[in-house]
Amino acid sequence: MRGLALLASAALLALLLAGRGAAAAGPEPVEFRDGDLTLKAMLYRPEGNGPFPAVVAMHNCGGLVNASGTVATRYRDWGQQLVKAGFVVLFPDSYGSRGLGNQCADRTQTVRADRERVADATAARRWLQQQPEVKPDRISLLGWSNGATGVLWAVRPRPGHEDRPDFRSAVVFYPGCRRLDTTAWSARVPTLILVGALDDWTSAQECERMVAGAKGRSARASIIVYPGAFHDFDHPSRPPQIRGGYAFSADGSGRIHSGTNATARADAQKRVTQWLER
Repeated sequence: MRGLALLASAALLALLLAGRGAAAAGPEPVEFRDGDLTLKAMLYRPEGNGPFPAVVAMHNCGGLVNASGTVATRYRDWGQQLVKAGFVVLFPDSYGSRGLGNQCADRTQTVRADRERVADATAARRWLQQQPEVKPDRISLLGWSNGATGVLWAVRPRPGHEDRPDFRSAVVFYPGCRRLDTTAWSARVPTLILVGALDDWTSAQECERMVAGAKGRSARASIIVYPGAFHDFDHPSRPPQIRGGYAFSADGSGRIHSGTNATARADAQKRVTQWLER
């Protein structure tokens, strides 16, 4: 009996140590300068010395962290998935770095998708390119909603202004495409857009028109529209629901449908990794 008790204690200790190891493998807070701004970010990195491909990941209007100050569930989930696939993942905190919280109800858009968020993505890439564990020519972009819109602005052609090496590719979840479409959007790097057919916050139809309009004058741009999927379909654990209080929505009410779609999420997980590995 005493031997069994000792074995049980040893097993419990092993579990506790394993839990500590898992916690230690979580995101690392980092900071870097971009002009007058100190940009805060969360960094996920695989074990080993690399060098690894990397991803700059841009959060939505809700911000990078939750009310308790930890990385929000969706981004923690994607950070862990991409680390397992062998990527370094950097999440710049566009709002927290400027002393701002959730911006989903703010119509003024102090931090603009086509300005500040593009600058943050570019600064994050330049910082990653200085890190010895990162392959400087294998850094891609990933974004959600407002962050996805920022990514689409960031990959537009800018003759005479591109750094070398540039971003390698981009993947975006449910961006707002209306203004990009009216300004004749195109991309300088291969770009994949993933959106739900039932999204009543950011329109799939507007993104389809944008991609069709870019045909023949853009790097490869592809769009996947998931039947039956709402905004946030890739969230790991959000039951479909109606959420209110948003500054923008398709019908102007400030109410949107949001929630996980298991089929769309599983397909997106495969597509994102495959696109970034190209």
